[in-house]
Amino acid sequence: MSPTDTAPTTVLFVTGMSGAGRTSVANVLEDDGWYVADNVPVAVIGQVIEGVLAEAEAAPRIAMVVRPTGPGFAADLTRLRQELAAGGAQTHLLFVDASDPVLIRRFEAVRRRHPLQGSGTLSEGIAAERDMLGDVKADAETVIDTSDLSATRLRTMVSSAFRSKDGQGLTIAVQSFGFKYGLPIDCNLVADVRFLPNPYWIPELREHNGLEAPVRDYVLGQPDAADFLDRYVDLVDIVARGYLREGKGYMSIGIGCTGGKHRSVAMTEDLTRRLSAVTGSDGEPRYVVEASHRDLGRE
Repeated sequence: MSPTDTAPTTVLFVTGMSGAGRTSVANVLEDDGWYVADNVPVAVIGQVIEGVLAEAEAAPRIAMVVRPTGPGFAADLTRLRQELAAGGAQTHLLFVDASDPVLIRRFEAVRRRHPLQGSGTLSEGIAAERDMLGDVKADAETVIDTSDLSATRLRTMVSSAFRSKDGQGLTIAVQSFGFKYGLPIDCNLVADVRFLPNPYWIPELREHNGLEAPVRDYVLGQPDAADFLDRYVDLVDIVARGYLREGKGYMSIGIGCTGGKHRSVAMTEDLTRRLSAVTGSDGEPRYVVEASHRDLGRE
């Protein structure tokens, strides 16, 4: 395969666990202008890409949704990517994952059998597929875990991560969470703000949250809060500029406290405000910044 004179072809491989959301990702990519082919055998992907390029006026962005076919799947996918790269194409591997309990719930909800279940249990089918895809996940440049993602957040993540080169800069998602509910596994950076005094132990603040003025003012009024935010914005800016140089379109940050109600929420909101104010050399905002609160209201 040969690159065109204008720009190299981008081939995005989408794979991952059955039930994790490969089709949902494909739908987002198709809406964003990608040529999407689903469930194409690895052996004929090269021919499909050649056919697409033969009909296209310019090098398109091609997304191939590939499903595991057997023990040799990882090696076949690696070999195909090497062949495409040798022909001048840029390739990227996206792995879509979800936790086993979530996958079980999804399969049970639609009453489908797992592709590798055979005569065994659903859990055994999931385990077999996870073992088969271990090397594929390790090779992936991007891993998206959909266990706790809404459809809207998944769309934002995919659209931002694989936007065209002429799209707006980097989208940064800042998410508060509570450590007692577990770490968010899709974050590029995680900050622990439990070093700040906990409003939970102040009776008049306990029932409020970090979106409300009493808690917000208390948390941001702590001597170390502003110093932390100043330094953290500088750190995030360094990493984010590196992401832009590498052609990445999406970055996720987790800000955690004990329960995800007070400190992390207030700090997430202020970090979002500060990052939104970062400008480039042209004076325009460098990043599109979004805030969300994973565990707010969970207690």
